[in-house]
Amino acid sequence: MEMRKRLGCLHAHYSNIEYIENALSSFQIELIHFVDPALMYRVTADDNFQESDAQNKVKEQIEWISQCNVDAILITCTNYIAILQEDPLSLSVPIIKMDEPFFDFICNIQKPHTILFTNPSTVEGTVERLRHYAYNHQKSLDLEVIVINDTFELIMQGQKEEYNQVISKFLNCNIKDEKKVISVAQLSMVEAARQFEYKTSKTIINPLNTLVSAIVDQLELEKKNQS
Repeated sequence: MEMRKRLGCLHAHYSNIEYIENALSSFQIELIHFVDPALMYRVTADDNFQESDAQNKVKEQIEWISQCNVDAILITCTNYIAILQEDPLSLSVPIIKMDEPFFDFICNIQKPHTILFTNPSTVEGTVERLRHYAYNHQKSLDLEVIVINDTFELIMQGQKEEYNQVISKFLNCNIKDEKKVISVAQLSMVEAARQFEYKTSKTIINPLNTLVSAIVDQLELEKKNQS
């Protein structure tokens, strides 16, 4: 009988748990969730909270999760990933950064692309990592970045329905160019993006779909290597 893998998931908000649970429910994976909304509050609202403080906190969280008998750690928050930077820890447990399969997908499109955010504090770090990823893989980017302002606070306050409505309204009012590729950069934006897709039949790329595709590819590779 195949052993279930244990995946420790680090989230910035409780709303992300449902996305991951639903997306990975068909896999032989046991999910263990760790949630800390307070860090995002400190990063966005406390001027005395330094970047080094945030880095230390994320490292502390990851080290704690790594000691919980997990086979890998998934970080779902783009801001956490940006704060963490590139491989600052020497751990035997693999770290899966949710936006890396997303970056890979985007870099292989080779068309004008608009990427949407709701959290302004995560934009700079995420876009910098995306451009770095494209450079390392010798890909060019024709990228437009848009922040849907005054929105992220809604999800942090637990107002998920209102949050989705604002994103959906923005998509309906602003996404007119059929040729341009559109994506949402944050896991919290997936539900609104899917609602827009259902109503318009226009594809919105999101990091959850690309994560699942990457996991499927990895499991198929492992199965092939074992046969």
